[in-house]
Amino acid sequence: MSRAQWNLIGLILALAVGRVAYDLLVSHHLEQTAALFIGLPAILAIVLASTSPARSATGMIIKGMTIALLLAGVVLPEVGLGVVGVVGVGLVCIIFAAPLFLSVGLVIGLMVGLINFFAKRIKALYVIAIIPFLILSAEGVDDRLAFPRAESVTAERVIPVSAAEVERFLSKTPRFDKPLPIGLRLGFPRPVGSAGEGLQPGDRRIVHFASRRGRIRDLTLEVAERDWGMVRFQALLDSTHIAEWLQWQEAEVRWTELDGGHTLVRWTLRYRRRLDPAWYFGPLERIAVQAAAAYLIDNLATPP
Repeated sequence: MSRAQWNLIGLILALAVGRVAYDLLVSHHLEQTAALFIGLPAILAIVLASTSPARSATGMIIKGMTIALLLAGVVLPEVGLGVVGVVGVGLVCIIFAAPLFLSVGLVIGLMVGLINFFAKRIKALYVIAIIPFLILSAEGVDDRLAFPRAESVTAERVIPVSAAEVERFLSKTPRFDKPLPIGLRLGFPRPVGSAGEGLQPGDRRIVHFASRRGRIRDLTLEVAERDWGMVRFQALLDSTHIAEWLQWQEAEVRWTELDGGHTLVRWTLRYRRRLDPAWYFGPLERIAVQAAAAYLIDNLATPP
């Protein structure tokens, strides 16, 4: 058969193996661990490498990975959900996962190239290329194999109003009139409404989030602590898609008047990371949460 025919067979086989592997991961509740984000691309890469000509192994791996990501609605249905999902939550997952998937494929492709150079036609040696990635993919499979998940991110702003004005505005029902930062517009659930007011212990806020598909889900918070120049909200319930990536713990707001017309506001968000590997998703989530904390100051602590 021609090279193109072998490549097509390899691609079909890789997609089939990827789908089976994904279903197994989901059935064992491992779809948020490194087993998915490192182990699955490693398996795809080895299948593609073993069914392609030696001279084009790396290229075939990258092409196959790219096609698999574009066809995520078939290979990873929970991520893609077809055309509708890809422009919504699925887009976020694909954007986050693509660099990791392609990096794993590229490294394995280079290792396979070295194996082909020094041991031509001994494709059984390809297992050498996947062993390190299988070890890395164990992160998160068990709590004993996971890095600490607790995270805390703080944003601060100097607002040109008095501390009393900041406190008065914080006590009102939240409004989200200002546009989201660019990074938070890439398919993340967006706040579209809210209910609740007050800063006394027990007062609640219910924030309504909408997906690109129009489905409304809620995040419920309650005032757990109130002190001079400080309020701490505890997360009670999160039914949004954000809960698949991280678990909100609490939001702490502190404000200090610098002079009669300027107040320093610090907004701290604490959460538990739910995605592995930590070295990859940890920084990405901190960047997103940092942008969210700054957005909350601009909307909820800054009078119009």
